[in-house]
Amino acid sequence: MLWFAIPMSAWLLVLCLQDWRTRRLSNWLTLGGAAAALAWRLGRGIPPFAEGLAGGLLCAALLIVPFLLHAAGGGDVKMLFAVGCLFGKNHAMELLLCISLAGLLLAPAMLLAGKASGGRLKHWFRCAFDWRYDRAAGRAALPGADDERCRIPFGIAIAAGTWATMLFFVQGVP
Repeated sequence: MLWFAIPMSAWLLVLCLQDWRTRRLSNWLTLGGAAAALAWRLGRGIPPFAEGLAGGLLCAALLIVPFLLHAAGGGDVKMLFAVGCLFGKNHAMELLLCISLAGLLLAPAMLLAGKASGGRLKHWFRCAFDWRYDRAAGRAALPGADDERCRIPFGIAIAAGTWATMLFFVQGVP
């Protein structure tokens, strides 16, 4: 298992650092990771390859709706596809659970540290629940979409959830 965990950890660490610094995930890392995972599974036979592909599609499907609503980036979808290919459909639910829990811890931690802005969330809740709220003025006061504090680097949560899945749910190589 160590021969599997070391390259996977290095790949995830590079993705985490890139997402933290630039809020972008490179295609050559995300799609390259997916291609490497599928090639590794294909080397083990057609059924493991099909299981990996199904796991990747299942995991990526989780972020399709947020991506279409501009709440998630394309790099996050591709990274989730890559780790889904790595673990396969047999471990997809555990992987998604760990990633979701990591995201639930990451967002409030970044808000408390001042590394993320809660302005959009506050605006959304006020629009939904406060009938006296001036929506146009609230929208005008929001930080711009290019502001770094408006985007949570979800690649960090994906990496943390992947490591947690490896530690707690997967015995041996997936």
